[in-house]
Amino acid sequence: MVGTGASGGGATAVVAYAADDTRGSTRVVGLLLAAVAVLYVVAPAVHSASVPLVQAELGLGAGHEVVARVVGSSLALLTLFVAGRAGDLRGRRSVLIASLAGLAVGCALLVVAFDAWSYVFGRIVVAGALAAVFVSCLAFLPTVFLPGRMRKVMGAWLAVLSLGFVLAVNLAPRAASTAGWRAAMVVMTVAVITALLLVRRYVPEPAATQRHPMPDRPRAAGLIAFGVLAPAALQLAPVWGWADPRVGLLLLCATVALVVARLRCAAISVASRGPSLMPGALRAGALVAGLALGFTQVVLTMAVPALAGEKGGSPESAALVLSAFGVGGAASCLLVRRHAIAPVTGSSLGLPLAALGLVLLHAGLGVHAYPMAGDFAVVALIGFGVMLAAAPQLARYLAALPRTHLGTSAALLPGSILLGTAAAQALPYTSAIDSAPVPAEARQLLRVGTIVLAVAALLLGRVAVSVAVACAAGLQYLLTRTGFGDAGTLIVALAVGAAAGAVVWSRREQRDRLARISETASTLQHAVLHPIPEDLGRLHLASLYRPATADIGIGGDFLEALHTPYGTRILIGDVRGKGLQAVQTVTDLLGCFRSQAFETEELGELAARLDRQVLRAAGTRGDEELFATALLLQHDGPEQQACDLHVVNCGHLTPLEVTPAGVTEIDVPTLLPLGFGTLGSGAPLTPHTVRLNTGATLVAHTDGLSEARNSTGEFYPLTEGLTRAPYGTPEHLVGHLDAGVRDWTHHLADDIAIIALRPVEAMAA
Repeated sequence: MVGTGASGGGATAVVAYAADDTRGSTRVVGLLLAAVAVLYVVAPAVHSASVPLVQAELGLGAGHEVVARVVGSSLALLTLFVAGRAGDLRGRRSVLIASLAGLAVGCALLVVAFDAWSYVFGRIVVAGALAAVFVSCLAFLPTVFLPGRMRKVMGAWLAVLSLGFVLAVNLAPRAASTAGWRAAMVVMTVAVITALLLVRRYVPEPAATQRHPMPDRPRAAGLIAFGVLAPAALQLAPVWGWADPRVGLLLLCATVALVVARLRCAAISVASRGPSLMPGALRAGALVAGLALGFTQVVLTMAVPALAGEKGGSPESAALVLSAFGVGGAASCLLVRRHAIAPVTGSSLGLPLAALGLVLLHAGLGVHAYPMAGDFAVVALIGFGVMLAAAPQLARYLAALPRTHLGTSAALLPGSILLGTAAAQALPYTSAIDSAPVPAEARQLLRVGTIVLAVAALLLGRVAVSVAVACAAGLQYLLTRTGFGDAGTLIVALAVGAAAGAVVWSRREQRDRLARISETASTLQHAVLHPIPEDLGRLHLASLYRPATADIGIGGDFLEALHTPYGTRILIGDVRGKGLQAVQTVTDLLGCFRSQAFETEELGELAARLDRQVLRAAGTRGDEELFATALLLQHDGPEQQACDLHVVNCGHLTPLEVTPAGVTEIDVPTLLPLGFGTLGSGAPLTPHTVRLNTGATLVAHTDGLSEARNSTGEFYPLTEGLTRAPYGTPEHLVGHLDAGVRDWTHHLADDIAIIALRPVEAMAA
């Protein structure tokens, strides 16, 4: 039922498609994986709430905290790639179970910690195990769900994690203060063991694994070295000081490691001389989104309690305000799940909203007249904006991941979030090793956060929106540096609001323009491609036309069905090439078919006239390579039985016969495509007669369906898809194929045309 990233080739395709065929079971697995991944959010909240109590009981000091943070974060980044690779080789389920077992051991070590160093050791074990659990759950998603469903899956998955953040922030401090930190860790241990048992019970065994070659060793070593050294340097910088040569040496080594990895990647791309299945822009987008998310979380975690305390609020009220980040994030993730929000759209809208929220938070939080409900709404706005930008980026990245080295590639997402966290902790007033930041430092932190979001908007969003946010962030910094204080902050808030208004106006104009373009495309499609009726002659029909370029409305595929004095005639095919020239050829072909189908008695002669039409078009345009594949069908003609079809196949794909017993290819002689001038040049062309079985449906399609690729480059398993489809009317089969191919691929690269037909007598039977 469930495939793994370690499965290879066609096995992965069949297994993954089977998983989609039992969506109820996959939903259970997906929800369980999300619930297990929530531990990655809950455990840090429990640790943060326990630190003051551990300091009092075990004498945990600043040095212990430095070791726990630096070693823990570096080990976590290293573990992400190791666990991801182990999942590629040994299967996700076994690695996830081992990771949960390690996490249970780490939590148990914290329960029985007898001094500060034993507690630090337990935290380091927990950090590594948490990273392994999270990357195993994350890499499971592309093996359970097809790429086309990844947006909906990730929207729901991230919404669950956001709600887990809400519960953790509010309940962890209360649990630690009420029952004690050891009792809180006992609860964590029990929760981990429960998750382990549920995974063993409900997550299926992976399919047989196939070992993939190791990633390029120099590149992998460079990335791992960067992942270990960079967070260590960033978190040690506020402790040792940025002028300390040791910090500079660590940063230099991390930079050299990253440069080596990047150069090695470029060398591999040149040597392979083939297009990459994973474009670099997708990796860069996911990396920037993760960095912004991790940085913003730390900014809010440190700034909100400090500014809430300035207002006189309790730690509980500060936790409630901070949890609004998760509420807003869950709302935006559910929005992404429901609507197909493009990454650039989410970034263009979300990051300006988050930047505006940071500005408003700077102006309002800590002001006594400012109600706590306002604080909650502003933090929710920040969470909404950040996740609106991050969720589509992360979903697109996971959908495009090739199945080879899936685990190591998936590790980029949590790794980028950890790097963003470490970058935020590189600021002296966010390290919080000795004490929390004072309100003035918290406000400075919010300013820096606004600038970071502005940079992220420049990298991910539309240029006009990004420049507006960047200018507003720079204006805020200048005004506050020159002594304008909160008044300057309010001016910046108004500036951002004005920029947002301009963006809304611009978006409205763009929406109206797109609506006009869509209407024009729809009109063009209906003018060229006439709607196929459900009943024509003595045939029941169902069809689908899906152009790869949705805003044009028509591509190089074509289909038509006409009821003529010589029977019901159907044409489906594909023109070589794309763009306006292909559309012009389609228009010429369909016009010829619509006129000649009523004038030409013999189906073979009709095919010959279409052949000559394409040949003339090629000569007129000077395109010697112009041709079109086509399949012509005729039913209910003279001397035809009810289940007989006359077929002429001009270089097209073989049609399929679908019955309750299975799917078979119809053996039809294949001629040269239209445009070669060979049809009708010799003896009269005699159509091939096909007799459908009782109750059978004939399915004809273009290669856009059978050659739709998933993120690994595997073709859509058309025969398997039709075999697993519940047998029903032609509409059911076409609808199943439409849903199947949209789930299979994250990017439709070619037009799709499908037509399914069944004799009316068979429908009645």
